[in-house]
Amino acid sequence: MGRRLGDLAFWMLRGRRTVARQNLALAFGRERAAGELACLCRQSFRQLGMTLVEACAFLFTPPTSVLSRVKVEGMEHLTSAMAQGKGALFLTAHFGNWELLAASHVLTGFPLSVVVRPLDHPVLEWLAARLRTRSGAQVIDKRRALPEVLSALRRQRMVGIMLDQNASRREGVFVPFFGVPASTSKGLALLALRTGTPVVPVFIHRESGGRHRVIIDPAVPLSPTGDRERDVVLATAAFTRVIEAKVRQYPDQWFWLHRRWKTRPPRA
Repeated sequence: MGRRLGDLAFWMLRGRRTVARQNLALAFGRERAAGELACLCRQSFRQLGMTLVEACAFLFTPPTSVLSRVKVEGMEHLTSAMAQGKGALFLTAHFGNWELLAASHVLTGFPLSVVVRPLDHPVLEWLAARLRTRSGAQVIDKRRALPEVLSALRRQRMVGIMLDQNASRREGVFVPFFGVPASTSKGLALLALRTGTPVVPVFIHRESGGRHRVIIDPAVPLSPTGDRERDVVLATAAFTRVIEAKVRQYPDQWFWLHRRWKTRPPRA
């Protein structure tokens, strides 16, 4: 059902289909044939269709039923980060079933807060909020996030931040993403440098048979130089390399429909 919904969206959402194709060409145009990119575009829509169906299942069935299909790998990295007593900043992206990733925090035994931008449609926002809080996650509005994020870290919580969407020129810094400058939020870097909280990459990817695997990687090493502006750029670039590596590994599972390279660097 999810795949067929994805096929339907592929044909109906012409504008988003165009954006996805342009993004794929920008990222992989020199590495992959046009036919392969067209296939990846179609598969990415099917991934979204399956994600929607799974979200509905999570809303209307016991959470344990859905979470029984999720495995967590790399818990030692999270345990090590949390042992520092500063909480943990989760580096993640719109990858795989990212809503299920938030729900999967119950499998780690640590409480989670997630920083999100409210959706424009009130009904969709209500559904998304219910989905995110059903497993006990705290939702933090991106527009006024700093005080709540700092409070969550002081209370030894994990804080999830998605770093794969286009940022305005005021909010972001330009770092390479698939070799192309991409305006990326500097918020995660600023938080990590200010608080010394470890930044732990956490991603979920879809496996066969309707199963999912959450992979927790070692914290991203940061080496502050004392030059705050330069440190923010270097940290953001390091975080973006982590996301790119994951997208290269499972290219059909990233959200290609978003205009990731919308904001362009100022002309010299």
